[in-house]
Amino acid sequence: MSSHLEEAISRYNKILEGPAHKDLSWVKTLHDQMEAERLSAGGRLLCPFLRPNFVTRRQYESMVKTGEALISAIDRMEQMALASPVLLSKLQLLPAEKMLAAVDPGYHVAEVTTRFDLHLSNGSLHVVQYNADSPTGVAYGEGLSEIFYDCPPVKELRKRYHLTRLGGKKQFLAALLKAHKQFSGGNKKPNIAILVLRPSFSSSVHGENDLFCEYFRQEGFSTELVTPEQLEYRNQVLRSGTFEIDLMLRRISLQEFLVRFDLSHPLVQAYRDHAVCLVNSFRSELAHKKALFGLLTDEALTAKFPAVERKAIRDHVPWTRLVAAGKTAYRGRSVDLLEYIQQHREKFVLKPNDDYSDEHSYIGSDLDQMAWERAVRQAQRSPYVVQTRVEPAKSVFPMFSYGHMEYREMQVDVHPQAFLGKVSSCSSWLSAGAASAYSSWAGLAPTFIIEPKS
Repeated sequence: MSSHLEEAISRYNKILEGPAHKDLSWVKTLHDQMEAERLSAGGRLLCPFLRPNFVTRRQYESMVKTGEALISAIDRMEQMALASPVLLSKLQLLPAEKMLAAVDPGYHVAEVTTRFDLHLSNGSLHVVQYNADSPTGVAYGEGLSEIFYDCPPVKELRKRYHLTRLGGKKQFLAALLKAHKQFSGGNKKPNIAILVLRPSFSSSVHGENDLFCEYFRQEGFSTELVTPEQLEYRNQVLRSGTFEIDLMLRRISLQEFLVRFDLSHPLVQAYRDHAVCLVNSFRSELAHKKALFGLLTDEALTAKFPAVERKAIRDHVPWTRLVAAGKTAYRGRSVDLLEYIQQHREKFVLKPNDDYSDEHSYIGSDLDQMAWERAVRQAQRSPYVVQTRVEPAKSVFPMFSYGHMEYREMQVDVHPQAFLGKVSSCSSWLSAGAASAYSSWAGLAPTFIIEPKS
């Protein structure tokens, strides 16, 4: 951690402990504001932390540069995979996913909105995951930034430091409209539908999707939340009741959709006929599979990629392979994949190829040799990847717990968001560690770029 970042965090903690803020009455105001702005999920506030996550200007610029180079490389690799049945088979798509990936979305990129999961520590940046299916967090992150920016301890800190908020709703809407313009070839103002799953209980709470719906309407666009069951397709028009849909923002994963519906669904028919602009497209499933990192980190496949993309992959993407018998290249030499990963468990993690499966991840250094060998056998039965382990980034955060403040060491995953290939937003997910990612000690934190005032 850079010295001025450590200094800023230390100063912020002193502000929290000082007489003006020690009674924590400001926390109740903060929580009331979160409730009022609907920054909660399932009855729980999104952010139990009492400080934002700070990143330096240099770290942010590194995220932007790396993220944009990687998106370009991923786009290039997707095009290669779509043109090669052999490469495409290495992504282990389901037949329905493969069929949908073959349909041109009608705009220039496969993914309009994407999110990285990064670990930033001691000047290094490691990509752990790439969410290209239906990434979340933009509206929540912006809402939390607005509230924290003006809360008393942050205001006090701003006397000494410049803080830059990283919103994203405006850029997100601009990217949606640009994709629609490419798709339709005109300037018609689209009717926007946000596709969500029907709640499984008698509630109309749709969390972040409600925030987007409200924002799009404020910006002058007719917008409705719709569920797949409400959709009809006739006369080349996709509609929900009387609402005709031009642009569909898909907020459910393709896996969630395919578990419930087949390829005769009205949305699929309209998509195939180019009667609706779907964001993200079903083609984005290619980039969502972790096996894509296996193609990216195979230097034989990327040999002709631009130097800046090869460097971004080499420096920031963990070496990845689909778990299968056979030889592969590892750090410049040929190894027997299964034998090598069994013998060097402390270097590796095993992850399901698709996040939405019920399978678990396995961290080699957390298991004994017998348990690891069992995990490797399990990973051969359904699509899994093996990846070099990335040491998680950690930082101590003040938290509000049962009426008082305490400090806890948290794992920090930074989530830069990109729209049409440009990184322009960021939030952070804090957790007590991989095993308890969804415990009460987990949540979103707003992310600010911090710079000392000269």
